[in-house]
Amino acid sequence: MSIESDLKTIALQEQQLQFTAFGPDVAWSVGNRLRADAVVRGAAMTFEIQIAGRTLFYATTEGAPTGQADWIRRKRNVVMRFCKSSYAVGLQLEMEGKTIEQRHGLTLTDFAMHGGGVPITLRGTGVVGSVISSGLHQRVDHAMVVDALAAELAVDVERLPNNS
Repeated sequence: MSIESDLKTIALQEQQLQFTAFGPDVAWSVGNRLRADAVVRGAAMTFEIQIAGRTLFYATTEGAPTGQADWIRRKRNVVMRFCKSSYAVGLQLEMEGKTIEQRHGLTLTDFAMHGGGVPITLRGTGVVGSVISSGLHQRVDHAMVVDALAAELAVDVERLPNNS
């Protein structure tokens, strides 16, 4: 698995995971899928879904540390700033051998380029919000969100290797 290959896969996922509408009922469905997945895994996790700065879903599982809330905020900032998955932004920086400070003048205090943040995109509109997962390895956090969105849309998406 190479960074270039992962970036291509994530870009394809983002193209495939586009909605015609996304409101509170969809957020509830996606959020519950994520939380149920975490419970099955026995994982201490936190999830957030926002549209246009409005929180539509927020949940934690047993044992989730309070620090995950800040990871959520920082991953959301990445998604909304760059209109792409936080994992893709992190991989791009890794490939370039640069930090977020060097490349964009942004600080780690406010931006986390780790997997788990995925944009909510409306067809014909663009990125309107984010789905964020925090608590597991970044590749798994990313995959969980992709899987939940794909299930909601009833679409098959390209998957990153070794992301269980």
